[in-house]
Amino acid sequence: MKKTLWISLGVILLLIGVTVWYKYYFVFGEGVKSGYLNYAMKKGYVFKTYEGKLIQEGFGKGKTGTITSYEFEFSVEDPEIFKQLETNSGKTFDLHYKEYNGALPWRGNTKFIVDKVVNMK
Repeated sequence: MKKTLWISLGVILLLIGVTVWYKYYFVFGEGVKSGYLNYAMKKGYVFKTYEGKLIQEGFGKGKTGTITSYEFEFSVEDPEIFKQLETNSGKTFDLHYKEYNGALPWRGNTKFIVDKVVNMK
């Protein structure tokens, strides 16, 4: 009876661990987004995180032939990357990001974490 209880408890803890890892630490996707940096700011009540928004131009679902904009909201973990973004707001950036399945409060408000500035114009 005791052995079955310990095995069941171990399996449950293992399943919880795998679920937390998959939800918050597994990198679901990676890529590069390009656009104009709209803003970069530090915000939060308990956990102060670095947040930003990139405006991407392109042809969208609006009227035929019109240019619409798409917004890419992201978080930044590295203070050095944030400083570079903050001092160059309004410029065009190519940002490398990682997409997670969930957001952690100390990592940022979004599932997208920018980890590198590829190019700045």
